[in-house]
Amino acid sequence: MTAKLFDPTAPPVACPATLAPRPRDLRGLRLGLVENTKFNSDTLLLKLAEHLDRRSGMTVAHMVRKRSPSHEVDEAAIAALKARSDVVVSGIGD
Repeated sequence: MTAKLFDPTAPPVACPATLAPRPRDLRGLRLGLVENTKFNSDTLLLKLAEHLDRRSGMTVAHMVRKRSPSHEVDEAAIAALKARSDVVVSGIGD
C-alpha cells in the first residue's frame, strides 16, 4: 500500500488592492479605532491614540469592537466610522 500525503496549503492568490488616500497632515483629525478582541488590542489602540493626540492633536471620535478576531466589521459600524472619523486604525493584540 502506498502512503498518500495531503498538502493543505495553497499558493497565494494575487488580488489588486487600492489604498485609501492618506491625509497630508494628521493635526486635529478625528480617529476611529477598530478593536478586534484579541488580548491587549484595546490597550494597544488606546496607547496609539494617546501618542497621536500628543503628537498631532488627533482625538478618538469612535471605537468599535468586533465580535471576534475572525469576524468582519459589520456594515453599521463601518457607516459610523465613516461618518465620525477622518482616519481609522484597525489594531491587533497578543
